[in-house]
Amino acid sequence: MPVAILQIWALLYLFAPYKFEKSYYLFFGVYGVVNTYVYFLAIQKLLYLHLGAEGKGPFIIGFLLFIGLLVTMNWLNIKALYTGTYHKMQQMESINVRWLSFAGLGYVIGQLILTFVYSESAKMMIFIFLISLLSIITAYFSVYLHRYFYIVKNKDLVKQVYPEFGLPMKERQDGSKKSNRKK
Repeated sequence: MPVAILQIWALLYLFAPYKFEKSYYLFFGVYGVVNTYVYFLAIQKLLYLHLGAEGKGPFIIGFLLFIGLLVTMNWLNIKALYTGTYHKMQQMESINVRWLSFAGLGYVIGQLILTFVYSESAKMMIFIFLISLLSIITAYFSVYLHRYFYIVKNKDLVKQVYPEFGLPMKERQDGSKKSNRKK
């Protein structure tokens, strides 16, 4: 059900992507959290139905890994924001992404350990590994929640850096045409 709601919400950005630019950050963050949760449930289903996991242990460990992945991704995002890492990336300077790799790798390794503990099926291990990789990507998308709240709190600052932020596409194009005519 949440995925269906996200699909309907996404239609808004097909029709007016620039006009609703600010809410897109909220959408993408929610999309990341919801899809990471869906992937967590898919992994749990594979563990219990196909690999024969029993009891609450695998679910609790998997849930803790899920929460840990989301918290770690968002903590790393905030750390990167306030230590200047994003600025260095925009300036094309070399940055150390070692901690980001550890966060994702930890989640994948945790899911693989669960798989080894509860089964010997190589095919299911590959599926769980691939779903875990997708979970890392969607967990990264959850950092857009922080970006949305930052934009809401610092609207004036965002407008100083990106004056066309939130304007419909027609107004953006008209502004660039007017500035070209003056030259």
